[in-house]
Amino acid sequence: MDQVLALVLGGGRGTRLYPLTALRAKPAVPLMGRHRLVDIPLSNCIHSGVKHIFVLTQFNSASLHRHINRSYRFDTFSRGFIEILAAEQTTESGDWFQGTADAVRQNLRHLMSARAKYYLVLSGDQLYQMDYRELLATHIRNAADITVAALPVSREATSNFGILQVRNDGRIASFIEKPEANTELRGLATPASVLARHGLKFKGRRYLASMGVYVFSAKALEAILAQKPDWIDFGHDVVPGSLKKRRVFAHLFSGFWEDIGTVRSYYEVSMRMAGPHPPLELHDPRHRIYTHPRYLPGSRLQNASIKNSTICEGSHIGRAQITNSIIGIRSVIQHRVTISRSIVMGADFYETKGSKESVPVGIGRNSVISGAIVDKNARIGAGVAIRGSRRLKDQDGNGYAIRDGIVVVLKDAVIPDGTRIG
Repeated sequence: MDQVLALVLGGGRGTRLYPLTALRAKPAVPLMGRHRLVDIPLSNCIHSGVKHIFVLTQFNSASLHRHINRSYRFDTFSRGFIEILAAEQTTESGDWFQGTADAVRQNLRHLMSARAKYYLVLSGDQLYQMDYRELLATHIRNAADITVAALPVSREATSNFGILQVRNDGRIASFIEKPEANTELRGLATPASVLARHGLKFKGRRYLASMGVYVFSAKALEAILAQKPDWIDFGHDVVPGSLKKRRVFAHLFSGFWEDIGTVRSYYEVSMRMAGPHPPLELHDPRHRIYTHPRYLPGSRLQNASIKNSTICEGSHIGRAQITNSIIGIRSVIQHRVTISRSIVMGADFYETKGSKESVPVGIGRNSVISGAIVDKNARIGAGVAIRGSRRLKDQDGNGYAIRDGIVVVLKDAVIPDGTRIG
C-alpha cells in the first residue's frame, strides 16, 4: 500500500448538518461521544496499511486541523504522514474549491510530489468499516483507470445517490447522479445474478449506489483533471464522463455504510450505535477507531439508572435516569435528570469551583432531555424541559435550533432555568 496516496475530502459548508456545522467542518462533528467523523476514514486507512494521507479542508476547519494534529502522529521511522491541505490562493487559482474534483485539482502540485501510483479518494462524513486493500485489489485486477465502491440500495433510496449499472465483468455501463424520475431509473437495476455472484445479500435492493469512495490510477486522474477543467465533481462529472474512454469498474461492498449528511441521519445512526445491536462493533480490537488520546479518569456515577446507552470517560453523573442515549466525554449531569433518545456531546474542559458561572456547564437538576442533541460546552439550567418530536417545525431559537423534529442545543449555548423547548 506504499504506492497509495489517500485523499480525505473535508466537504463543503455542511448546510444540511447545521447547526452542528455552525462552528466546525463536517468531518469534525463529534461521533459516539469521543470520536469525530474524520476518525472513520483515517482509521480505515491505518488498518488497511495506507499511511500516506492528505486531508483537504476549506470551511470552518480550525477544530478539524487541531484534532488531526493532536491525534495522528506516526513514528519518525515509518515514513507515514497525515497532512492537512487547506484551500489557498495560488497563482493558478484564487477561488474556493468548486467541488470534490476541483478540490483535488487545486492540490495536484502537492499530491504529485508524493509520486503515488494510485489515489484513494474518501469522504470525511461517512460511517463504515472497509479494508481498502480489497478495493485496490479490484482496481488492479481489472486494470482499471477508476474504481467506484458501491453497495445495493432500494428503489426508494436512489434519489440520494449516484446510481450505476454494471456489466457481468464489473465494468460500469452507465452512471446517473441522484436520479429524480422513474424514466432515469429505467434499465439501471442490476441483475440479481450479478449481485449474487459478488456475494451480496441484496434482499430486493437491486440498485447499486456509489459510496463516494474511489480509487484512481494516478496518471489517469492527473490527465482527466488537466484535460477537463470544467469537471468539478467526481459524481456529476468525472465518473459519468469517463465511461466511454476510460476503464471504469465497480467494487461491490456488502457491509454497513451510512452517509451522515443531515441532522436526522446523524441522530438516527447514533441511536442505532448506542443500541444493544449496533451496526458497527466499536469494541472489536481488530477495527478500533483511533482518535485524540485524552487520558481522562473513569466516569463517576452516583446511583444512576442507565439502559442501552454509551457513557464516555471523564463524566460525572448524579442520580439520573438515562436510556437509549450517548453521553460524551466530561459530561456533567446533575441529580434527578431524565435523558432519553438523546446525544449529549459533553465538554472540552472541566470547570473549577472558582470559574463556574450562574449556569454551569452540563445539565442542571430536574431537567428532562428527550429526542435532542446537546452540543459541546452547553449550559442547561435546572428544571429545563427539551423534547424533540417529528411534529415540530424547523426553527432557530435562542441557543437552540430544531431540524427534522430534533432539538439541537448549540455549542456553548446557555439555556436558563425553567426553559421549555418542544
